Parts: sequence; C-alpha cells; structure tokens
Amino acid sequence: MAPWRKTDKERQGVAIYNFQGSRAPQLSLQIGDMVRIQETCGDWYRGYLIKHKMLQGIFPKSFIHIKEVTIEKRRNIENIIPAEIPLAQEVTTTLWEWGSIWKQLYVASKKERFLQVQAMMYDLMEWRSQLLSGTLPKDELKELKQKVTSKIDYGNKILELDLIVRDEDGNILDPDNTSVISLFHAHEEATEKITERIKEEMSKDQPDYGMYSRISSSPTHSLYVFVRNFVCRIGEDAELFMSLYDPNKQAVISENYLVRWGSKGFPKEVEMLNNLKVVFTDLGNKDLNRDKIYLICQIVRVGKMDLKDTNTKKCTQGLRRPFGVAVMDITDIIKGKAESDEEKQHFIPFHPVTAENDFLHSLLGKVTTFKGDSGGQGLWVTMKMLVGDIIQIRKDYPHLVDRTTVVARKLGFPEIIMPGDVRNDIYITLLQGDFDKYNKTTQRNMEVIMCVCTEDGKTLSNAICVGAGDKPMSEYRSVVYYQVKQPRWMETVKVAVPIEDMQRIHLRFMFRHRSSVESKDKGEKNFAMAYVKLMKEDGTTLQDGCHDLVVLKGDSKKMEDASAYLTLPSYRHHMENKGATLSRSSSSVGGLSVSSRDVFSISTLVCSTKLTQNVGLLGLLKWRMKPHLLQENLEKLKIVDGEEVVKFLQDTLDALFNIMMEHSQSDEYDILVFDALIYIIGLIADRKFQHFNTVLEAYIQQHFSATLAYKKLMTVLKTYLDTSSRGEQCEPILRTLKALEYVFKFIVRSRTLFSQLYEGKEQMEFEESMRRLFESINNLMKSQYKTTILLQVAALKYIPSVLHDVETVFDAKLLSQLLYEFYTCIPPVKLQKQKVQSMNEIVQSNLFKKQECRDILLPVITRELKELLEQKDDGSQQHLQEKKYCVELLNSILEVLSSQDAAFTYHHIQEIMVQLLRTVNRMVITMGRDYPLISHFVACMTAILHQMGDQHYSFYIETFQSSSELVDFLMETFIMFKDLIGKNVYPSDWMAMSMVQNRVFLRAINKFAEIMNQKFLEHTNFEFQLWNNYFHLAVAFITQDSLQLEQFSHAKYNKILNKYGDMRRLIGFSIRDMWYKLGQNKVCFIPGMVGPILEMTLIPESELRKATIPIFFDMMLCEYQKSGDFKKFENEIILKLDHEVEGGRGDEQYMQLLESILMECAAEHPTIAKSVANFVNLVKGLLEKLLDYRGVMTDESKDNRMSCTVNLLNFYKDNNREEMYIRYLYKLRDLHLDCDNYTEAAYTLLLHTWLLKWSDEQCTSQVMQTGQQYPQTHRQLKETLYEIIIGYFDKGKMWEEAISLCKELAEQYEMEIFDYELLSQNLVQQAKFYENIMKILRPKPDYFAVGYYGQGFPTFLRNKVFIYRGKEYERREDFQMQLMSQFPNAEKMNTTSAPGDDVKNAPGQYIQCFTVQPVLDEHPRFKNKPVPDQIINFYKSNYVQRFHYSRPVRKGTVDPENEFASMWIERTSFVTAYKLPGILRWFEVVSMSQTTISPLENAIETMSTANEKILMMINQYQSDESLPINPLSMLLNGIVDPAVMGGFAKYEKAFFTEDYTRDHPEDQDKLSRLKDLIAWQIPFLGAGIKIHEKRVSENLRPFHDRMEECFKNLKVKVEKEYGVREMPDFEDRRVGRPRSMLRSYRQMSIISMASMNSDCSTPSKTTPESFDLELAPPRAQRAEPAEPISPPGSTLPEVKLRRSKKRAKRSSVVFADEKAAAESDLKRLSRKHEFMSDTNLSEHAAVPPRASVLSQMSFASQSMPIIPAFTLSVAAVPGTEDGSRSPRLSQAFLPFSESDKNDKNDKKTLKRKKVNQFFKTMLASKSSEDSKQTADLPPDL
Repeated sequence: MAPWRKTDKERQGVAIYNFQGSRAPQLSLQIGDMVRIQETCGDWYRGYLIKHKMLQGIFPKSFIHIKEVTIEKRRNIENIIPAEIPLAQEVTTTLWEWGSIWKQLYVASKKERFLQVQAMMYDLMEWRSQLLSGTLPKDELKELKQKVTSKIDYGNKILELDLIVRDEDGNILDPDNTSVISLFHAHEEATEKITERIKEEMSKDQPDYGMYSRISSSPTHSLYVFVRNFVCRIGEDAELFMSLYDPNKQAVISENYLVRWGSKGFPKEVEMLNNLKVVFTDLGNKDLNRDKIYLICQIVRVGKMDLKDTNTKKCTQGLRRPFGVAVMDITDIIKGKAESDEEKQHFIPFHPVTAENDFLHSLLGKVTTFKGDSGGQGLWVTMKMLVGDIIQIRKDYPHLVDRTTVVARKLGFPEIIMPGDVRNDIYITLLQGDFDKYNKTTQRNMEVIMCVCTEDGKTLSNAICVGAGDKPMSEYRSVVYYQVKQPRWMETVKVAVPIEDMQRIHLRFMFRHRSSVESKDKGEKNFAMAYVKLMKEDGTTLQDGCHDLVVLKGDSKKMEDASAYLTLPSYRHHMENKGATLSRSSSSVGGLSVSSRDVFSISTLVCSTKLTQNVGLLGLLKWRMKPHLLQENLEKLKIVDGEEVVKFLQDTLDALFNIMMEHSQSDEYDILVFDALIYIIGLIADRKFQHFNTVLEAYIQQHFSATLAYKKLMTVLKTYLDTSSRGEQCEPILRTLKALEYVFKFIVRSRTLFSQLYEGKEQMEFEESMRRLFESINNLMKSQYKTTILLQVAALKYIPSVLHDVETVFDAKLLSQLLYEFYTCIPPVKLQKQKVQSMNEIVQSNLFKKQECRDILLPVITRELKELLEQKDDGSQQHLQEKKYCVELLNSILEVLSSQDAAFTYHHIQEIMVQLLRTVNRMVITMGRDYPLISHFVACMTAILHQMGDQHYSFYIETFQSSSELVDFLMETFIMFKDLIGKNVYPSDWMAMSMVQNRVFLRAINKFAEIMNQKFLEHTNFEFQLWNNYFHLAVAFITQDSLQLEQFSHAKYNKILNKYGDMRRLIGFSIRDMWYKLGQNKVCFIPGMVGPILEMTLIPESELRKATIPIFFDMMLCEYQKSGDFKKFENEIILKLDHEVEGGRGDEQYMQLLESILMECAAEHPTIAKSVANFVNLVKGLLEKLLDYRGVMTDESKDNRMSCTVNLLNFYKDNNREEMYIRYLYKLRDLHLDCDNYTEAAYTLLLHTWLLKWSDEQCTSQVMQTGQQYPQTHRQLKETLYEIIIGYFDKGKMWEEAISLCKELAEQYEMEIFDYELLSQNLVQQAKFYENIMKILRPKPDYFAVGYYGQGFPTFLRNKVFIYRGKEYERREDFQMQLMSQFPNAEKMNTTSAPGDDVKNAPGQYIQCFTVQPVLDEHPRFKNKPVPDQIINFYKSNYVQRFHYSRPVRKGTVDPENEFASMWIERTSFVTAYKLPGILRWFEVVSMSQTTISPLENAIETMSTANEKILMMINQYQSDESLPINPLSMLLNGIVDPAVMGGFAKYEKAFFTEDYTRDHPEDQDKLSRLKDLIAWQIPFLGAGIKIHEKRVSENLRPFHDRMEECFKNLKVKVEKEYGVREMPDFEDRRVGRPRSMLRSYRQMSIISMASMNSDCSTPSKTTPESFDLELAPPRAQRAEPAEPISPPGSTLPEVKLRRSKKRAKRSSVVFADEKAAAESDLKRLSRKHEFMSDTNLSEHAAVPPRASVLSQMSFASQSMPIIPAFTLSVAAVPGTEDGSRSPRLSQAFLPFSESDKNDKNDKKTLKRKKVNQFFKTMLASKSSEDSKQTADLPPDL
C-alpha cells in the first residue's frame, strides 16, 4: 500500500455527500462539513473537521470538493486562507452562524423570526452563487455586494450578533491596520446605518436599502426604460410618446421618447426591434421627492379620421388622431423603494379613448383611478434606476446605456450645470384653443401646423424635434380632434436652433380644418394663423410660461408672407393695451386681420446656457457694448435672480475678470468686481445651489485665466480687513470672510498662472503680500471693538478653508507660524468653542500632516484643549457642545498621528500624553455612563494609550514630581479601567472595538505593573491600596464577558482567537507573578483577594487554572503561618464559591483540578496537609451540591430545585454558615409558595425562627432575612415570622401546628410582654383553628414511594428511594405521569422490589413508583383516652416517618376451602430521614426492612379493622341523624349474613383447631386476642342493629328483620363459644348531646387492655427500627430535647447554631432525626392491592385462577375500613426500647411526670372531660369513601 504523503494544494474541502464511517479511523461526514486535509493516500484523504478539530480520521476523495486556498506562514505556523473572494467567505461563515440560530428558533417555536431568518438565508445563498459565478457586470457586482453586506449587517443586528465594520467598498475593516479612532467612527457609522435600515424594514417601505442609500446621496439620477413590446389592435401606424408625468401638477416633466410603431405589430424601423431603449436623465432630488411620478405613454394613430370607415380610397390619410394612453405608477422605483431590475418586465395596460373628442391629456387623469381590464393590450417594459448624469451612467452601466440608447432630458435644467454643457433648447407646448365655426355648420376638425421661420418668412429646416429618438423635422402637425370647439392638445415639441439665429427667427402656427374625405380635404386651406418671436427687442429671451397669442385671419397666401404679419401684434395683451377704441378693421394689415373671437395658447420653457431672460445680466455679459452702464450693471448683479446667475456662471465670471484685467491700470472697478465676485461665491454657498460648488471648482481649474487678478483681490481683501480691524464700518466684510475659501482659490490660481507664465517672477513680493494679509487678519483677531466679534467668529470658521490652496504657493512652515500667531493673538478665554472648531479644520488639512508644521501648531492646540477640558462642567447644553468639539479635535489629531511614521510623531504623542492623558482620564472618570460623549472620550483615551510606546510610558512616569502623585495617577487609572471593563461604554455588539480596547488596556496594565514592582513593592514603599486595586482590576479584566471565549459560537471563537489570542492567559500569568512577588505582604490580601482569585480560577481555561489555583495554597500557607489556621480563607471561599457557582461558573473539571493541585501542594508541607485535606473535602462537598443546584435552577421541575436547595441548607447548617443558610431557606420558601405548598413553606420558615430567641437583643446581619432594611430585635423578628408561619399553616390546613405556635405566642403576650390585646386576638385565632379541626374536612393525602435507579440521574437522585406526600385527592396515576414528564427518557419499572446492581449501574434512567401506607406513631397523651375521629385521623397521615407496603404471599399447602390458613403478608417498611410533612413534600428513605406477617396476625389485624369500622360507623350515625342508611345496612349485613361471605368461620377452621394449637404453642396469646376480638364484635353489631332499626324505612323492614334474625343466631353462637361482652347503655344523654359510642366503648373496657397490648400488627420477628415511646422524666418548664438517634446509615446531626435559651424545638425534617414508635399496621391492602402478585403498578396482573372464598364477598363486606382496631397504644416489641423522644412531640405533646399524672387522674374522677362530637360532613364523606375501598374480611363474622 502506498504511504501517506502530505498534501500540497489540496488543503481544504467541503463534503458534497454524506459519508458514514464504518470503523475507527474513518471520519463520518455530512453534506456541507468543512474539512482540513493533511495527508493523502490513493483514493483517501486524512484530516479533521474544521468545526470540531478533535474529530480526525480518513475519508474518500470522491466525497470532497476541493476549495482553493492560499497559505500564509507566520512563525512556522501555516495559516490557510480560502482563495474565494472575501465577501463570499463572509457569506459562508454567516450562513453557518445563522444556521445554528435558525435551528434554535425552530426548537423554541419562534415561528415569525424563524421564517424571517430562513428568507434571509435563502437570499444570501442565492447571492453567494451569483458572487461566485463571476459573470456579473461591474455595476451589478457592486450593487450585489452592497445588498449582501446590507443583508448580513441587518441579520446580525436582529439576531443580536456582533456588528461588522466595513470600509467604503464593503470589505471588513482589519483592526490591526486601522487606527482606534477610525475604528470607532466606523462602528458609529455602521450602527447608524443599520438602525436606519431597521427603521426602513419595520415600515416595510424600503426593501432595497443599498439602492435607496445610493439614490438619496447622489444629486443626479436617470431612469433606464427598455420597451420590450407593444400589444394593441390598431390596424394603422402609431406613434408612442413616452414621458414622465407628475399627476399632482398634471404636467409632463420630461421630453417625449417617440417610438413609431407599424401597423403590422412591430416598429416601423425593423432594426429597432429589441433595441427600443431610452434613458430619462437629469432627474434631481426634487424630482425624487415628488409625491407621485408616472411613466405615461400617449398613443397617436396615423391614418383615417374614423377607424370604422371602410372606404379607404376616399378617406383622408395621414391624420394624427388620438387613440389612448398607458399609465404606470413608478414612484417606488424612482425613489428606490421597489425592486429595480433590468430583467423584470412590467406590463402597462392600455386605455383607449372612449369618444372621438376625448383629449389624451384629460384621459390621463381618468386612467389613474381606472381599475378596469385592458384585455391584455398594453406595453411591456423593463426599467432600472441609475445613479449619475449621462456621462457617469455611460461609464458605470455600459451594458445598458451605449451610444445607441436614446437620451430624453428633463424639461428644465439639471441640478448641476457643468461648464461646457452648452444647451439651447426651447420647449413649446401647444396648450389649447377656442375657435369659432363661422360659416361652418359643425365645429372644425382643427389641426395646428407649426414651423420655425426667419424674418423673411423662410422655414428653417429640421428645427423641430417631436420626441427624443426621432429625426428632427421642419414642420409639426398636431393631433386632430373631431369637431371640437375648444381643443386641448397639451403637445410639447422642442425647438433647437443655433444661438446666432435666435435674434431673427419666430414660430409660426397655421390652423387648418381637416376633412375626413380626401377630395374635400385637398380643398381646405389654412384659415388662421398665429406667431411669436423667441427673442425680445432688448436681447432677452421669451419669458417662460403661458402666452395667449393673437389669432390672425385672412388670405392663406398672406399668412405665409412674414412681412404681412410681423407688423401685427403677437400677444393678445399687447393688442388689448392699444385701446378698445380701435376698430376691428384698423388692426387689419395686408389682407390679415385680428380675430377677437378666436383664442390660441402656448407655453414656452427656455433651457439655455447662453440665453438669458434677465436684462441686467445680459448687460453685464455684453458690457463692452455699453461700457457707460458698466458700474450700474455691476451693482444690479446683486438683484439678479440667483438661478439665472448660476446658470450663466462661467460667462458671468469671465465677464467680471475681463473687466478687472482690462482695467488693470486703475482700481476703478476693483471693489465693484470684488463685491460681485463675493456675491456669486455667496450664492454658491447657499444650500439651494450647493451642487454648483463643483462647477465653480471646475471653472477655477479649467477656465479661469486672469493672471494679474491675485494682486487686485489681495489688495481689496486687505483693505476690508484693515478697515474692520479699526472698528470702522465695512458692510461687505462678513460676506467676504464667508467667501474666503474661493477668494483664495482665485488668488492662488491667478498666482500659479502668473508664475507659470513668467517663470516664478515676483515670488518674494507675493509672499510678503500674503504675510501682510495674514497680519491684517491677526490684527482683526486682536481687535477689541464690539463690531468685530462676529467677524472674528467668521475668520476662525473660514480661515482653515484657505490653507489647502495657500500652501501650494506659500512656505508651509511660515504659514504654520502665521496660524500660530493667528490663534495666540486671541485672548485666552475668548471664543474658545470657535477656536477649537477652527483648530479641528486645521488638523484635518494637509498642513498638519507635515512634521515641521505640527511642531509649531500642536503645543498651542493641546494647551487650548487642556484649558477647555479642565473647565468645570455645569451640565448645560453649551458645555456639552464644547466638549463635543474638544473630543472631535483630539480625535482628528490622533487620527493624523496614527497615519504618520512613528519616527516623525514621537514627540507629538509625548506632547499629547503629557498635556492631555490625565485630563482625558479624569473626564472619563467624572462622566456618567449615560453621558452622550463618554464613548468618544474613552476612544480618545484608548487611542492615546495605543499610540504610546515603551519609552513614552517611561517618560510619562518620570513627569510625576512625587511618588504620591504617581500613586494617585495609577489608582485613578486602575479604577477607571475597572469601571470601563465592568460597564462597557460601547454597545454589546461592538466586538472589534471592545477587543481593541482590551488589548490596549492589557498592555497598559502590564506596563503599570512593572512600575509598581519597581517603585511600590519594598516594605517601606509598599502601597497596599494600589496593589489591591491592581489585583481587582486584573481579575475584572480576566473575568469580563467579552473574553469568555467558551460562551461564543465556533466562528466567533476562532475569529477572536486568531486575531487577538486568549488575553485571559496573559493577564492570568501576570496576576500569578505579581502575587508571588508580594512576599511578606501577601497576608494583607487575605481574605480580601480570595473572592477575586476564585473568580479567576473558575474561568474554564485549563492552563490558566493550573497556573492560578496554587495561589490558594499560598494564601492558606500565609494565614496558617500567621495565625495557626486558615479560617478567614476558608470562610471567604465558601461564601464566594456559592455566589460564583450560582452565577454560572465552575464545573466538574474544576473540582478535580482544585483537589489534585491543592493536595499536591499540601504534600510538600506536612504540617498543614491534614487541614488542607479537610478543606478540600469541605469545598468538594459544597461544589457538588452547588453544581447540582445550578443544574436544576433552569429545570421546569421545582421538585429537583427544592431537593438541591435542601442539600445546600444541610451543608451550611453543618458548617455553621448562618447567613448562607438563611439565604437558601428563603429560596426554598419561595419555591414552595410557587407550588402552593403552604405547609412546607411554613416548616421551612420555622427553621429561621429556631435561630432566634425571645429577647430584645438586636438581630445581627447573619440572622436577618436578605434584603430586610431596618434593624429588628429577635423578639420582633420571631413574632413577625410566627404570624407569617401561622398564616401558611392555616392555608395548608395544619391547624394543630398553628395552634402550638399560637400557644407559644400567647405565653409571650401573657407572661413576658403583657400585651392582653394581642393575647385576646391570639386566643380568638386559636379558637377558630380548634373549630376548623372539628368542622372542616381534611382529605388524607396518599404517600408514594419513588425509586430513581441508573447512572442517568443526577447525583442527588441516583439510586435513591424517596417517599412523596401526595396533594389532596392526587391519584398515583396522575402523580406518576407528572413524575415521568420530568424525565422523558426514563423507563417505568413494573416491579416493587428493589432492583439489582445491573439496573443501578446501567447508563439509563429507571423509575419505580408505588403507593405506601403511613404508620401512625404513638401519641402518649391519647393513650387510653376517647379521642374524636377528627382529631385522631389527622395523626394517621401526618407526623409520620414510617411507611408500609404489604403484599400477600402463599406459603405451605393451600387449602382451596380456606385461604386464610396459608395467607402470609410480606411487608416492606420504609423509614424516611425526617417526618412528613416537613420542609419538603418528600424525603429520602434512610432504611428499608422486610418482615413477614403470619396468617394469624393477619386475621387479628383484619378483625381489629372490622371492629373499628363498626364503631366509627355507629358513632357517625349516632351523631348525625340525617345520614343515609344504606352504608350502615351494607356494613352490618356483610358481617351478620353468613350467606354473604361465610363470616369468621374460616378463622375458626384455620386457627381454632387442636392441630394448630399443638403446632403453634407460641401463638396462644394471639389466639386469645382473636377470640376476644370476635366476642367484642357482637355488642358492636347489636348497637349498630339498634340504630338501624330506628332509621330503617318501611320498604326495607323485611331486609332489617332478616338481618336481625341472622344476628340473633350469630350472637348465640359467639357468646357460647367466646363468652359475653357487654357495653354500657349508649343511650345515655349528657346536656342534651348524644354521647359518642366510640368514646363509651373506649372508656369502658379499653378493649381489654391486657389482651390488646400484645402486638397484633407486627410480625414476631423484631426489626431494628421498631421501638416504643417512653415517658420523659420530670423536667423543667422548657426542656432541651434529647439528641435523636439516627437511623442506620444516616448522618444527619441536629442544628446547633444557637442554644442560648433552652427550649423544646419543633420538629423539622432538616434538623431533627426522629424514630417512630413501634407501629401497628394501620391499613390493610385493598383486594386489588392484596392479590396482585408482584406489584401494585401492574394494573393488568391476573388474579390467581383458583376459586377463592373471598370472591364470594359482597360489595358491602368490601367497604370495611383499612384501619386496625384502634387501641391507641403503640404495639411494642419486647426488648426494643428507645430513650429518645420525637422533638416534634416533645413540644406539641409535652410528656408529664408521674405526679402530674396522678393530679390529672384525681381531677378526672371529679369531672369528666368533655370531648367534641365528630364532624358530620367528614363522616358522611368518609362512609362514602370507605364504601369504595376493597378490604378483605374473614368469613362468618
């Protein structure tokens, strides 16, 4: 096999197919993956993915498209750069970046933004392919680039990506080759542009932003139109007149473009097919700003009068008749708002005239609102908006506009008339007429024939142009309208004649009637005429506008005789002015007469650069003809309309300088000419004519030729300046100063021409004159006269503008000296703002680019800047403006210096640094972040630091006189840097600017660090605060968001790394080095620097971590050496670690690194090694918990968040971190409130109260809740918290807990603070809670065991079992569904037994969930007492820590006739870490045990349950007479009727046999117990039947009789077998209140205590967690609870944060580890639960197929409760006693001493205690609830 060899050119490629690697070395690829190729072998490449460099391997060549690249070598490292054009590369990287965001948008269901990004990506893909095609013309490529960059920038902005800054050509700016100031300005411009773009996008007005911006920035525009086809059924030749039209003014605004269309359906000139192109030029910004612009086409057919006329031979041919119009609104295209593409075809529908006398012009107005169907007839055109005048567009768009393209100019001048653009066009529009029919019976068919005639009547040939693109003609014939009295033609033609002929020509209009019949038409002659001369007698041209012409009638021959009509008046108003007295005949000359009844109107528009309509201007232009009027004409020039002057700019300037030159020997006209010149320059400075600047510039450079003018101009200028500086009146001086730039341009150009002509003659004299001129200016600046202040402002503003020209003919150094004097002669505090603006102009001139000039000018500029910047800022707008000018000036200086060679700028940068650096720094420090100029000043400061070299730093430090000054400077700088890093003044998307700033700051910080080492490290000179500031700054720098590369996209990560490197490593190593240099001073920085160093070590950069973590050990060592431990360090790191990890820092790798590095370091120091190891374990434990906590903070599951919060609580409790502990308490409380877990929230808050005493001591900050404002005493805070907690317990229906807190408060009110008012309120509240307990139903919650198995779970759940407390009425199915939704990838386990190690170690997630039964703990205060169900039921499902799960199993031989003999119960007991409810709704199981219950014990449990159920039911019916009888009927009948289920005979058969007694002698007590229970059932049933008898309805009487008979039989049998049991008469009434049957029963016999005390509910096998509660010994009023004994495997010590005052603490699941007393199994399994062989999850597990006696049980028998016989004694297992008490019980149920007991017993004999009735509602619901349960009962009861 061939060896692998390194590739040469094939370095980069893209996958064009998917490739699935089959084995290890093969690299799988997806389409579009970019690969870097390293080696090649045969048909394979070896390389790696560019996106994931770790993924390396081989892949086939055929799957890869190779991309061209260029290879750059830098320091032996190859840098591979794609060879495609940079913009295409940029599009590629942009698409990669957008693509990942696009996917995220899809996942987040942000549909609108998703589709928007998709559309933008499609656009970019299409444009990229166009870019790569290389086939686009230059102009289209330029436009495409503009579109692409605009789209990328817009997309980046809306996706909140980084701003891309570009140069003018759209290329990305390289920060390395761009000055800081330029970069800053580029960012500003880019932001502005994108903001504008977004506004446009939002308004949807501007999709094509690139075109729009170009259009709006250019003064001249053109519209290119290509006529593709004209579809219209005419049948005759046609003329198409296309033009631009303003519908608002109802006026055509451009020349017509004429297309002659043949009758066959294509152009008359066939070669013009596919070449009908026109450019409408000279459109200015005014035209673009019109509200509407239409492209119109007026169609005139040429042929018969009537198209319908079939007799073509007789018809007159060649008539121009109206046919119709086509109109298209092109406003959006003109304004650049709509797509402008020469390929896109537009259809313009055709609208015909509806009647023969419809005027085409009138039809235009109607068509604009007409929406009808054109039937497919119309015009097909393509169009494109072009930028520039005709010369420009021919250059830029050669493929569109060539020499054959027709040019249609605007009617009027363009906004700029360039010199040499000679034009002499006169546009004539035939408006309308009104002609009398005279002797005709109908109105005439009027035709107007127009021609251009000389004085002798000859017609000038080819003088009329009907439309652009058409040949000129000698006469023009109008459109003929059929029989119309008042025709409105509105037809425009252009008359073009040589200027020299203008004086002698006129226009002649002939009027003729046209007949539709050819024979008649030939006989028709011209019946009238009109004429107009184009020039007036005074030489001015005909005025623009409408003219009513006189209509002359007479002999048609005479009408052609010029001598005959030229003597007659031309205009109607002339004729009227001659007087009304003249008779009609008197205006008749030579056979022609004036017709007063006929009217004819035309309008004219002169577009001529040689003809003027102004007399005064004409006189000046022709001044030689009348020299005596010269002075008058010069003075009149000022009142000539500006437009006229500008139009004839070149001629006017020529005339002025000719006057000056021809009077060179005298100064007679100098001032007048100078003033005229100033007036003209002033005109061009006017905004209206600003575009004429280029015209004036062109004139000076190309046409100006007055070589001696400079002398005269300088003389007049100096005279004006001297006069003004003396305070004398000089009216033109202000205008002169404004025009100074052009005055000097004329002076310099004149001097240059003179110098060229005379070879440098008179140079000395010129320089002297120039110097004196500047001195005059300086004298003006010194002047103190009030009149000069405005002039001084003007001089400051306009002087800089002359420098560019003056330096070409004057010594630059001398000029700089003159400028220096110019500025220094102004008083220091005068005109400061204007001075700064003026200096800015000078800095931007070429002069400042010369070193020798800067040497002179820079000191005066920096001095001025320093003064102005150090002035106190009063916040006014004026001060803001001044600061703006200052920062602009400083920007300009720095910009110039950055572009020069460093060798020439060294001293200048030094000057700025010394004078301004600290000033600028202080400006930045004092400015607020919202100050408008803050970013400008920061950019300035960055630029100064950037341009400073090492020597500059050294020099600057030496400028400080004392070390204290230097310390102040460094402190200021560090504080400023830190502030700027923390609150960046630039927008967040200015990535390039931020990175450049960081690079500059990094260098500065390192430079200043060197200085600190040199000057402030020695012990005597050591500056703690300075070093402290340095460390804080360096850490702020390293931890700033803009440097955290891991958080960025792949593209951005690479971009920053390649351009700037990872700056964090550099500064991190510097911090490390600086720390170790501190020596004995280190201890000053502990613990202050622990937090900052921790922040730095948490940065996820492994090299940095390895370098900086040892600092921790160094800190520990320092503190240890000083104080023998490192407690301060430890405390600080725990506090800070919490904040940092919660903020998102830290990971598993950090934990491992921290451990390994610290342990390595400790190994070298044995004395501290053990302490370090303990510290490492502590921090590791905390980190694990914090990482878990952070991991679930964003989790939707609040349960996980609560678990992690509790883990942290326990940690901080164990480590006595009160403040952190309380912080997390409140976080946990808030989580509970979000879930409406009020009980858990109360228990959580209770933990805070444990840290407080009932005293008036002030609270320390540690025990205050975070965010509490005012100081409180312990008592106040505890009382407030109790009130809140009581409120929570009330909402959670935990009134027992609320009462105990109320009692504690009551004791304080009564015994300590004696506030009886509060006591009374408290007692009322207690009363309400007691009432609630008895009257309000509290549904029992279910409890669920949940096991989380597998390595897929987080550590706090992994392979652990938890008991969850369900919410009210929550079913297991719902709970499980919710649980599974939190872990969608988890698998549900269908078994209840604990899984093996294979499942626990599997990588997946497995969840086990089943219902468990709570086990009631013993409550001594209830022992042997009658307690109402409402009270006792609460304890059955609350304050529980033990839970059972029971499952029936069969052992031995199974008797099919009697299952009970072999039915064993396998019972799993779970003990939770803490009692439920507590601070969580769930707790981890800390121990599990399994026991087996024998059939006999099971039978005892079942009988106990049955008896308790009967008692409860009796009690309910005794208390509430309204209860329905059915539940009682079913219960009793199910027991007494042997036909239903066989009674308890099954027990007798199974257990009461000689065999059983012989085989199980140890069960003798249990057998007695069972018999006792059977015997006791009879009196209970008897009591029930008595109640039933009273309540039963008549229709159920037979049923009752049958039941009573069964009972009698049963009673006889049982009493015979097991003896008689009797109860007292429960009919006894007390105070009219029914007595509780249950109470009576319990009081009388306590269910024969002797027998009941034996444990019937627990197996014979003792369990380690079974124990009994023991009475506490006598104690003081408040006893400290004994330390609880933790369950096996549990290490949960009780909190010992504060124990100053002894008291019994309430139980909390976090701090008390309680053991329950030995339990009796309170609930039997339902039938469904009992017989599912392996799990209660398996809903479909089959019931064993054998016939079971239990299957015969009636529904009534299944309603037995799942509560054992209620003995209220906790069954104890001998030998399992535990001296501990439940901390909760120690407070809630205070144990009492023997003497107390005796006292109470004595009192009892005197007065029986009253017990409340059961609450009716509860019992009613309970009976219905119980009826649904399925418990198994023994037969024959």
